Amino acid sequence: MKLIIKKICLLSIVGLFISCATVPLTGRRQLSLVNESEIQQQAALAYKDFLGDSKTKVVKGTSQAQMVQRVGKNVAAAVTRFLQENGYGNQFDFNWEFNLIDENQINAWCMPGGKVAVYTGILPVTKTEAGLATVIGHEIAHAIAKHSAERMSQSIIAQAGGVAVDVATAERSNTTRAVLNTAYGLGGQLALLSYSRNQESEADRLGLVFMAMAGYNPNEAVGFWERMAQAKQSQGGGAPPEFLSTHPSDARRIINIQKLIPEAMTYYKK
Repeated sequence: MKLIIKKICLLSIVGLFISCATVPLTGRRQLSLVNESEIQQQAALAYKDFLGDSKTKVVKGTSQAQMVQRVGKNVAAAVTRFLQENGYGNQFDFNWEFNLIDENQINAWCMPGGKVAVYTGILPVTKTEAGLATVIGHEIAHAIAKHSAERMSQSIIAQAGGVAVDVATAERSNTTRAVLNTAYGLGGQLALLSYSRNQESEADRLGLVFMAMAGYNPNEAVGFWERMAQAKQSQGGGAPPEFLSTHPSDARRIINIQKLIPEAMTYYKK
């Protein structure tokens, strides 16, 4: 039994070694066990279904919708230029789309492959084009860093680890096995939450650089995140302890962004 487990571990280590990718700009090595092109195809279909859903109200022709298109295209053009100039051009084949959705949610997102949705509810918080560029740059950063594929890969490893624990404890009492499996499950969950927070911070860093490349002042990001924190408080939503949250606390995020601004300013061209 021990020999089998050793072989499983060895194969897992080898798999991890050869299944890595590099995040542009940050240079961070990340786990990559899924096919990114397939994820993008699925995302494109999901985005099409979302836009075609009778419950989805796509805003077109208004000044706000035009602003979303304008800022989105500016940031996307800057990102594409950066990727091509730094040897990543052949790794990304994004078909960018930007749509404003009539929904009173403070939200925006970017699917793998560059499918972006901005909800009207977030516009009172963004206020300016620079504020909107902060949001779009951050969401695009998640796609460029392939965070969705990384989370899927982490889930695969977590599930495989759970199987290994179960096999390794097969000869122990049911009580012992239950305790070990519960401990592994909790530890794995907290680890994935930590990874998610790290991804958020990485998206903040990339997003600042991307908005700067597009000609938006990164200093404006601080004001946006301060307004975002106030908006959350006004809604009365209590935040969980940071170590149990998928996002950094508002205070920590703002402090980290202030530290990242000098780097982003080196890319800023009015």
